[in-house]
Amino acid sequence: MEGQEKIRVKMLRRVLIAAGAALAIGCALVARRGDVTGEEARRLVGSGARLVDVRTPEEFAERHLPGAVNLPVQDLAHRMGELGSKDQPVVLYCRSGRRSARAARVLRDAGFAAVHDLGAMSYW
Repeated sequence: MEGQEKIRVKMLRRVLIAAGAALAIGCALVARRGDVTGEEARRLVGSGARLVDVRTPEEFAERHLPGAVNLPVQDLAHRMGELGSKDQPVVLYCRSGRRSARAARVLRDAGFAAVHDLGAMSYW
């Protein structure tokens, strides 16, 4: 019996590890909502805010929101001058919301005053 109990414990441990990994992957894939709703983002853009897609150029070429400019988050520190005045409102988005959150931090740290993170482009 002792051998069977060890096998059960090992199997249970493997199941729990697999379940934890699946949960972590699922959480990473869930779209993240930013600090503005789609309605607020559309209103901001309609009032003159720059709409910025922070995904890769390849992702941008496949599909993007109308009127968006592409400034990949990995290039943002070197290209933020392309956004114009630090007082002009900016609305950021990406695929899941992780990169737009990172881009929002970069811009705010650089002194941009009106940074709005939509999060995942699906919230548009």
